[in-house]
Amino acid sequence: MELNNSPDLTAERLNEEATSSSLSEEQYKRKMERRKEVQEQRLADRNLEKGLIIVHTGNGKGKTTAALGMVMRSLGHGYRVAIVQFIKGAWEPAEKAVLSHWPDLLQFHAMGEGFTWETQDRQRDIQKAEQAWEKALTFIRNPEFKLILLDEINVALKLGYLKVENIVAGLTEKPENSHVILTGRGAPPELIEKADLVTEMTLIKHPFREQGVKAQPGIEF
Repeated sequence: MELNNSPDLTAERLNEEATSSSLSEEQYKRKMERRKEVQEQRLADRNLEKGLIIVHTGNGKGKTTAALGMVMRSLGHGYRVAIVQFIKGAWEPAEKAVLSHWPDLLQFHAMGEGFTWETQDRQRDIQKAEQAWEKALTFIRNPEFKLILLDEINVALKLGYLKVENIVAGLTEKPENSHVILTGRGAPPELIEKADLVTEMTLIKHPFREQGVKAQPGIEF
């Protein structure tokens, strides 16, 4: 069973590690026994299950990668999964090659035509984003799909290709037990408010910016 990894619990664990080194073996044992009881009670109190709306945003690297980790877990459980890419459709990521090993469980649709500075056609970008959203809705409404990843949809929203009120309304149509992940920097406040789980990736250092290191296979694609 996966433990509750809330920020409060993380802080508690760090405090424990800082103080435990000064305890005797017997004191440490008693402390961990009490900690175990508290944790077991917390887990017992959290017994609800529901389909989640999950947002990965922020300027840091790893939004799509983290979402694909959830995709892999879902496939490992035998769940049906759909991925719709809104921007990065002009290139074929290595992840798609890996995930193609689950053709019976996974639907993968790269529906963009590349980044906006490559396409240079705003009306066509809007059209492609709207088509991607219509495709996404077919999966969101379908109870056979446990997880739907809408990759870079936040960028499409930020650029005004899609209306946030339409996305929020569409998310209300998902079945109770299915999950939807929306990735990309610049997630609008209305989407963050609607979501159950929001993670912001913070950029601290990046070799492209500080060192001029180009995107590399296995790391960026």
